[in-house]
Amino acid sequence: MIDRRQIEEFEDRMLAPYALRASQSVGRRFPEQEHAYRSCFQRDRDRIIHCAAFRRLEYKTQVFLNWQGDHFRTRLTHTLEVAQCARTVARALRLNEDLCEAVSLAHDLGHTPFGHAGERAMRDLMKDHGGYEHNGQSLRIVDDLERHYLPRFPGLNLTQEVRYGLMKHRTDYDKPLFKGLIERIGPSLEAQVANQADEISYNAHDVDDGLYSGLLTTESARDSVLFREAEEFALANVPAGEDDLVRYQIVRRLKDMQVTDLLQWSAQRLKQLDFADPAAVQSYDGPAVIDFSPEFKEKVKGLKVMLFNRLYMNRTVRRGMEKSTRFMRQMFERYVSEPYLMPGGFYKRVAGGERVHRVVCDYIAGMTDRYALEQYKKLFDPDTW
Repeated sequence: MIDRRQIEEFEDRMLAPYALRASQSVGRRFPEQEHAYRSCFQRDRDRIIHCAAFRRLEYKTQVFLNWQGDHFRTRLTHTLEVAQCARTVARALRLNEDLCEAVSLAHDLGHTPFGHAGERAMRDLMKDHGGYEHNGQSLRIVDDLERHYLPRFPGLNLTQEVRYGLMKHRTDYDKPLFKGLIERIGPSLEAQVANQADEISYNAHDVDDGLYSGLLTTESARDSVLFREAEEFALANVPAGEDDLVRYQIVRRLKDMQVTDLLQWSAQRLKQLDFADPAAVQSYDGPAVIDFSPEFKEKVKGLKVMLFNRLYMNRTVRRGMEKSTRFMRQMFERYVSEPYLMPGGFYKRVAGGERVHRVVCDYIAGMTDRYALEQYKKLFDPDTW
């Protein structure tokens, strides 16, 4: 049987010098005994998968509202696609797959219901009350809001490497939402992989969902050079008349082109920079190492512009988002003025002296789409109790 020490020894042999190793983790906020047959990063991954916030991702919007169809991506399926992509990239670059996977699985835990429109609404509502940002909210969830291990410690007590990885972007960590992350360090390569896997995944699957919905057409999507190249590949490899298969092959090609360019360019950058260890990566003050080539980055930018103009700004998508985020604003204001309307645990926090706006933010940000609508009806529909 393979135990934890053998896993750590395997990492020492197989990973690149610049990769983070479980055996060299700086540890957790609250010390714990190591597990017998799981590394610390594998243990973090498992804690994330088993937490309530992860399960709720199944009913949170990616682009299309949850009830608009069974085949559209949700936050959960998006998260799984990100984790798969991150593992592929990490393995090719000899980085720590388990750490990449853990960061990827946790990266969207803090998202509100109703997708990015919901996040914008919450950001506006909290701008004078400490702010809201979904990476910071993800950290609040794993540090404080999940309560499975009381009284030993709050939250999931994840390793510092996963906690830092949740921020992904190079940033000033000393902010109210990011308490405990006071060091100014650059992101690890594993965190950069998770960040790029997120982008690769939504670039591809938003095209897929848009085409499947009919709101995005192949004609309008040809505004993007990258889409045209993917479509040319698909048409050359799929029999005529197989429209669903063409769509699948377009999306498959979009993913493959992005991952291939990312790996090739990043490998060149790693060879040039020749990092001796992870500390050298985190002290590096240059542009992201795990990235697309400059030429390909312009193609990715064009794909994003096409998605924004042709899908995200589509009247049908915008109408649903505007309506749902209006629900969020009305609920937020009602709970702030009458916090006793929230479930007991949240109301007790307010009664115990916590700031009401932050508690209401935690409550609403944790809601699924359908739960948010149910609570809205209970608050404002006279026929619903």
